[in-house]
Amino acid sequence: MTLVLILLCSVLLAAFELVLQPLYAGSVPAPVGTVVAIVTMPWLVRGASAEFGSAAAAGLPIVAFVLTIGVLGTVAPGGDVMLPATWQSLLLAVVGIGAGLVALRGIAMRPAQP
Repeated sequence: MTLVLILLCSVLLAAFELVLQPLYAGSVPAPVGTVVAIVTMPWLVRGASAEFGSAAAAGLPIVAFVLTIGVLGTVAPGGDVMLPATWQSLLLAVVGIGAGLVALRGIAMRPAQP
């Protein structure tokens, strides 16, 4: 049940990040979704690892993030595209996946507990 909750949080946060990504501060792009992804992806990966103790379970929030960004970003209801072909979209994808993978690497490289 906890893993389902962590994956649901990953999906909802990815959708929230998609909504925040195209924000502007005046005429300057302010990709707030990227900042949220930097904070939340390692948190979700470490939470899944702490709950289940395996690197495979810890990687599932990254998979949920990628699927959510891929589906909601390109095929939204009504034909809307939430992830336009801009540098902000690429930044969200790269930073979100990268932050999760860095946290997953830290989990995978941790010495085994006796």
